[in-house]
Amino acid sequence: MKILILSGSPRNGGNTDLLVEAFFDGAKQNNDVEIVSVHDYKILPCIGCNSCFKNASNSCFQNDKMSLIYNKLSETELLVIASPVYFYGLSSQLKAIIDRCHNPIRNNFKIKKLALFLVGAASLPELFDSIIKQYELCLNFFHLEDAGKILVRGVKDKGDIKNTNALEEAKKLGERIN
Repeated sequence: MKILILSGSPRNGGNTDLLVEAFFDGAKQNNDVEIVSVHDYKILPCIGCNSCFKNASNSCFQNDKMSLIYNKLSETELLVIASPVYFYGLSSQLKAIIDRCHNPIRNNFKIKKLALFLVGAASLPELFDSIIKQYELCLNFFHLEDAGKILVRGVKDKGDIKNTNALEEAKKLGERIN
């Protein structure tokens, strides 16, 4: 299976990156897996002009690296969204990419499954509720299969995730994907 992981952390080597690497280690055994660290791509936010709906190529007028992301998404069967949680939402870098998928190009994507990895410093039970609701709406709207969720609370400083079972859980999830 062709898997793309969009890692939304702006912090290299942080808890989200460690979670993504654990999943990658498990999934790479039976799949073609690529990690895209979104902080490495300059992606401008969608401005809702709908110009992409009005031209034959469906291209966005903004001159950034989103075309590279579209190309990767067009080949992907399983998309993993991984993000630290700031103020009950995804990282702004990842949200910019998701918003830019408001483009008819998405109709050519081969994505069949979606997975969600969230990491937050707070331990509040409702910490991920708003993101999970958005995730469920996307699953429903695009008729995607839920490939799994890994939700990690109470990890603030780099490496805190090592004190949980989340890395093992991510690796096992990756091993089960094929």
